[in-house]
Amino acid sequence: MKKIGFLSFGHWSEERGSAVRSASDVLTQSIELAEAAEELGADGAYFRVHHFARQLGSPFPLLAAVGARTKKIEIGTGVIDMRYENPHYMVEDAGAADLISGGRLQLGISRGSPEQVIDGWRHFGYAPKEGETDQDLARDHALTFLELLDGKGFAQPNPRPMFPNPPGKLRLEPHSPGLRDRIWWGAASDATAVWAGTLGMHLQSSTLKWDESGEPLHVQQATQIRKFREAWKEAGHPGTPRASVSRSIFAITNDLDRMYFGSGRPEQDQIGVIDNTRAVFGRSYAGEPDVLIEELRKDTAIAEADTLLLTVPNTLGVEYNAHVIENILKHVAPALGWR
Repeated sequence: MKKIGFLSFGHWSEERGSAVRSASDVLTQSIELAEAAEELGADGAYFRVHHFARQLGSPFPLLAAVGARTKKIEIGTGVIDMRYENPHYMVEDAGAADLISGGRLQLGISRGSPEQVIDGWRHFGYAPKEGETDQDLARDHALTFLELLDGKGFAQPNPRPMFPNPPGKLRLEPHSPGLRDRIWWGAASDATAVWAGTLGMHLQSSTLKWDESGEPLHVQQATQIRKFREAWKEAGHPGTPRASVSRSIFAITNDLDRMYFGSGRPEQDQIGVIDNTRAVFGRSYAGEPDVLIEELRKDTAIAEADTLLLTVPNTLGVEYNAHVIENILKHVAPALGWR
């Protein structure tokens, strides 16, 4: 058995053919797709966060709305760029959204990806300390966020408060018990995956990774997941470490599928450079269900992970994306033992 969810980048565009033409459209349709995915039996609704872009940028109102409109599906991010976040305010927002959902948040956080603007986090009022990098900034914010999620009091109460206080130092409210155990780190390297495991965060591995061995993406990701689990175990954390991988997978079952995905998509990994680092980008999978099943059997990272996030073409609209998800759940997952 494997958890299967979708990951939406939340694009909107006024270009011809787009069913998502405004920020209002993408927010409304994201909620509707989460409802549809839950009805189909999917396990997760995850959303990418990008700033200064025509994409989803402020995750917590959306997560809270999805939580209020669904009952059991996991609700997550992949990922929130911690360079932009005030950890204290984020704890309050995350706690509220998690309580509204009944404890279903699975928050993916990380250093984020290349930005639309230069050093966008500076516009949000943040900068690395002297001698540190923006990666250090993200990790510092993440560590503060994790500490605050524990719910321990740290603020000295006012001796003459407006409202009565409980005894001792005060924590941020609302506090959602258990949320600390549902934080994931998006790791592009083996070292950051080990760092996440050491801290007791779960692992998200995307459709790209730093090329550390020259092997195919799925082989490098499988190794990354194993190193992450070893670090979790060595650190002595309770519970079961979870790991997700993202994939673009399209089962062709009708003429519309064939028109969108029947040809022209890369069938091999691609190599590129991000932030002056060589990266391997995973291939897309598209084909008739029986062909897909055999190709996916060879993906060792999917086999190693407990959660698969299907990247969906959200600009094609809710109905079509629900069809994409249903195709995998119905025609592919059972044959691979995922269902």
